[in-house]
Amino acid sequence: MQLKEISANEAFVMIEKEDVEIIDVREPAEHMTSHIVGSKLHPLSKIKGEDIKQGKSAYIVYCQKGGRGKSACEKLLAHNPDLTVYNISGGINEWVKEGYDVRKGEKSILPLDRQVQLSISTLLLLFCTLSLTISTNFIWPVIFIAMGLFVAGATGFCGLARVIALMPWNQKV
Repeated sequence: MQLKEISANEAFVMIEKEDVEIIDVREPAEHMTSHIVGSKLHPLSKIKGEDIKQGKSAYIVYCQKGGRGKSACEKLLAHNPDLTVYNISGGINEWVKEGYDVRKGEKSILPLDRQVQLSISTLLLLFCTLSLTISTNFIWPVIFIAMGLFVAGATGFCGLARVIALMPWNQKV
């Protein structure tokens, strides 16, 4: 079975009519901030194929914007190709944009992608400033970060996001 991308509208119809399980692959703190009602949390950083028992007609996976959801679907299908797995294109952001309900928590934390953006921009500003004021050797970390951004853009894999996902503030429920 291949990975199937579906819209928030298609996911909503499936949830209403079929025996599906909704899987949130964001980190615990993101899930606590808001999540689709009835979804089960299986963070991408920890999800394993054996976590999903074949018992539902289909599994609908979502994250913040769709990228981690796609990775989770690929991981699940690699373990069990017989699963029927769908990724919500645009993730929970698209779900909310279409006007569907989410359960909001009391806690608010920045989504993982914004944490990554803030980390990268802070590091770039720091190393650029150091290379202009202290030593031109500080340009090397800038080049390293740029290479990481290139790899993330080309492959969809962001090592920094995986590291930040494991930080304590993202693990608290």
